[in-house]
Amino acid sequence: MASPDDAPAPIPRENSYLVGHEAAERVLLQAYAAGRLPHAILIAGPRGIGKATLAFRLARTLLSGKTDLPESDPVFRRIASGGHADLMTVERTADPKTGKLRTVTTVDTVRDVITFLRMTPSEGGWRVVIVDPAEDMNKNAANALLKVLEEPPRRAVLFLVSHAPGGLLPTIRSRCRKLVLRSLPDDTVRALLRRYRPGLSDEDAAALARLAEGSIGRALELDDAGGLDLYRDLVGLLAAVPSLEPSRLHGFADRFARRGGEEGWTAFSELLPGWIARLVTAAVDPARAPAEIVPGERQAMERLAARGGLDRWIEVWENLGRLFAQADSVNLDRKQVVLNAFFSLEAATR
Repeated sequence: MASPDDAPAPIPRENSYLVGHEAAERVLLQAYAAGRLPHAILIAGPRGIGKATLAFRLARTLLSGKTDLPESDPVFRRIASGGHADLMTVERTADPKTGKLRTVTTVDTVRDVITFLRMTPSEGGWRVVIVDPAEDMNKNAANALLKVLEEPPRRAVLFLVSHAPGGLLPTIRSRCRKLVLRSLPDDTVRALLRRYRPGLSDEDAAALARLAEGSIGRALELDDAGGLDLYRDLVGLLAAVPSLEPSRLHGFADRFARRGGEEGWTAFSELLPGWIARLVTAAVDPARAPAEIVPGERQAMERLAARGGLDRWIEVWENLGRLFAQADSVNLDRKQVVLNAFFSLEAATR
């Protein structure tokens, strides 16, 4: 878990450090140097691998005319603070009535983008918009953005950052230059963890890297949430299914009933379905079985896979996804959700 001496998770607009995607960046820099930069670029790939960091690096190049801009540069500082007049970022905003973050990007926000892009650049260069994540746009917002892509203004570039490009309109995807970024290798994630979490042991850094599946963003989030300890406890419970001690299970579930456990709950709702998905993968093709993250995990997977059968575990995985989605959408009692999840696991082994 993060200690006071650890560096905070990097914010993309403030982050000058990018690893693992040098080839993708080089392709766009070459297009820029040749005067053939596309007006719309879709940067797609898993969450937390550096897509937005790459978009901001490219924005800094366009707005300064320089590559690898140092953090001391005035343009870098203005972009980092959100104060550059020729850069607009689009993210989900808070609903003024409730104060809560909206679940979608609305058409009013995209209309502001249209107005911004049609203005003359304040500093005589480019106008840049970064939409992150693009799939959060609702239907009206997406259709409004499509009009910009059909008639792009001069010297304006739109970066669409997307974790799930399949959620975008096909007509939007077809009008963008696609840049697909891959998950980071485990050794790269471990190196980044040493940079941002120097207090982690080598063993914990290796486990977090495997658990994060190539996403440094997810690895840092898991560390902040105590996700590795949570995962060890979870695997310990799974190893005991179907003979769980009620007191042990209730003790585990109680941690999610307390207030202030949002990060832990988010981690758990991803970790348990992810574990079942790995169990299914191992059952389908043992040669593709994922590496063990904590001791005893593989033995637990093999035992449960043998007891439940493949079809039943696929059904469990699907049901867990629906259960956690419902818990978040209608605010179900989280302790009861955890208990129900484990009851379904026990039922699958009978």
